Amino acid sequence: MSSSWCRVPYGRDVPVPPLPDMTELLDRSERFAAHPGLRDSARLWLAWGPPARRRVADEAALLARASLRPTTLRAVGRTGVDLAKGVAPGLREDALRRMKEGPLETGTALRHLQELVKAGGPTYIKLGQFVATAQGLLPDEWVDAFGWCRDTATPLPYGLAEQTFEDRFQVPLDAVFSAFDPQPLGSASIGQVHAATLHDRTEVVVKVRRPGLREQFERDLRSMALAAAAGERASKSARVANLSGFVELFAQMVLEEIDFRFEALNQVELSLASEAAGHDFTIFPRPIPHLTTEDVLVMTRVEGVPYNRALETYPDAVDGERLLNLAITGTLEHMVAYGIFHGDLHAGNVLINADGDFSLIDFGIAGRVTAEQRAATVQFLFGFGRNDNLMQIKGLQAFGAVPADADLPALVAQIEQELNAVDPTLLSREGEFTVDKLGQALGSIIKVLARNGFSLPKELVLFFKNLLYLNGFAATLAPETNLFDNIDPTFVYFVGKYPTELGEIMNDLI
Repeated sequence: MSSSWCRVPYGRDVPVPPLPDMTELLDRSERFAAHPGLRDSARLWLAWGPPARRRVADEAALLARASLRPTTLRAVGRTGVDLAKGVAPGLREDALRRMKEGPLETGTALRHLQELVKAGGPTYIKLGQFVATAQGLLPDEWVDAFGWCRDTATPLPYGLAEQTFEDRFQVPLDAVFSAFDPQPLGSASIGQVHAATLHDRTEVVVKVRRPGLREQFERDLRSMALAAAAGERASKSARVANLSGFVELFAQMVLEEIDFRFEALNQVELSLASEAAGHDFTIFPRPIPHLTTEDVLVMTRVEGVPYNRALETYPDAVDGERLLNLAITGTLEHMVAYGIFHGDLHAGNVLINADGDFSLIDFGIAGRVTAEQRAATVQFLFGFGRNDNLMQIKGLQAFGAVPADADLPALVAQIEQELNAVDPTLLSREGEFTVDKLGQALGSIIKVLARNGFSLPKELVLFFKNLLYLNGFAATLAPETNLFDNIDPTFVYFVGKYPTELGEIMNDLI
């Protein structure tokens, strides 16, 4: 392996270069210059976004704080009453008994949580879906136990989506659309999407939020906070998993996801980052500004099929190895160069079109990092590239996942023990480095952090989750790829393209 990017001494203070200014990227964008109405609205959204996200974070922290005050219990309403009575029969009895006799068995705790999810509404299904896609971030038995949630979504009653749109804009549907398909393209816990056509013949997708969802989410999140606190008292497994922190993380993500203005802004910023990076292999939908509100979002339609159906649908256009290389580069470049990335790159959101390129959809969850977190991510990635576990831990510490007073050599020893227990070649890097081994390596780090009582910041969770999604992507489209072969070319690409920024971060890196 080349050592040209590995000469980095520990502990040296280095300047942190600022992230690109999205408004400046917008002003230079040819893509948005072709749509002046969207460009003007995007400028407003860019100004609205930061304070709006801070308000959401404050609200999430408040909702995730367990409380037994009468006012809180009344606000919880039906969900709180169900929880207090025990939606899962025996939950309260088992918890009381185990608090006297010992912690709940993992299987018992999971069974109760599954029953709570089944008895709850969209909030609990959304929680189950998040758990089911957190491979490597949560214990395997938790992920497997909620796999059934992935495809659980009841369509809205027939005609309700159309009625919601008309109520929001106070106009009949045919005043906006020349065609509107009453059969949904898909239904999810947040809302439902329909294909439609504007009068100017633009093909669009109409996304409508489930009525009353925000109020229900707020009520259910308070109940989840109570359940998490009770679970942590009763179960060692729940304490190790840091359920209370998980509820706050979930609350912050879901409160952003149910406000479609955030999704419109995410589309804008990721499109700007992609254009500035010169990515000509990804198509983004465009939000229609005058049809974008908190609970309704109309956007241009993009073509393609989920990547796990691409080989079957476009066998002559799909080059799996090329797509994997582009996926790795694009995922890293959005975060490392621009501080923003799509936060939910599962198969249903990553489409492959007839040209063999990407079309991305569903921008409800996005990760954003500060310049300091970007620098910490670079340190972690360089540590991973040079197989330096101490450097990786220092990167996680700089990001905020490891306390300043933590015993770093002890953590490194634990990680190396975990890696050796899973597969000794993860440390020696002998043989092939498969996507499964990537997941095992990240999982080992996460297990050590959780065991020591540390919790990952939201953006780090989303970033690790996307790296783990590469497992499924590579297994589907490029199963024979040895990721060791991608490490040097990837770093050469970034060092060659961003020498000033990386030089400042890594201090005379090249």
